[in-house]
Amino acid sequence: MKTRREFVVGLGAAALVAGTLPIGGCKAPGEKDEEVSANEDLMREHGVLRRALLVYALAAPKLRTDPASVSPAALRQTAVLFRQFGEDYHERRLEEPFIFPAVRGRSAELAQYVDTLLAQHQRGREITDFTMSRTGGQKLADPRGLPETLDSFVLMYQEHTAREDTIIFPAWHKTLSQSEYEKMGDKFEDIERRQFGHDGFEDAVKQIGRIEAELSVADLAQFTATAPPKV
Repeated sequence: MKTRREFVVGLGAAALVAGTLPIGGCKAPGEKDEEVSANEDLMREHGVLRRALLVYALAAPKLRTDPASVSPAALRQTAVLFRQFGEDYHERRLEEPFIFPAVRGRSAELAQYVDTLLAQHQRGREITDFTMSRTGGQKLADPRGLPETLDSFVLMYQEHTAREDTIIFPAWHKTLSQSEYEKMGDKFEDIERRQFGHDGFEDAVKQIGRIEAELSVADLAQFTATAPPKV
């Protein structure tokens, strides 16, 4: 099986063949390959979870006006992905045992952030349980309360991941020497392989892509903003 780093290199090769380069991704010809850092791994995992949140955000208005138009199977698959990749792996196996304890002792402000983030992890698990309980059948068991719950979860987790990306993860990096930081990247990859038996990130990207396709939201171009009014 490919490692996550090999997956990134493979994406770069495909992009070079196509004549394009992904944003923030691969190197131009002749440049030295770099390993994916621990923080980049964490933020890339957040990217998968944010795509799941967008599924929820797009489904919520439809659940209010025409719940029959929303596939309960797609919502359940999104919740299962969030549970397995986000809550059981990213949160429980990486953030909570390694990152939060290291950051907590750096300042009172960071300790308060950690307390809030942990409370939000727990609330998110409750919401995932609720979402899965309402989406287990061929039809939505009861859409009442689901769109509001999804909306609140989307807002919470968008704020949550943004603060982690810009405050918590950089603070954690500062607690480690360069060699320690590099070893943590390898450790995270080992944990991922033990958790999933393969590259969990690559598989999660494929899963969210299939969900987006099922809901007809896979085409990025459809979300291009309209032009602003002319002054």
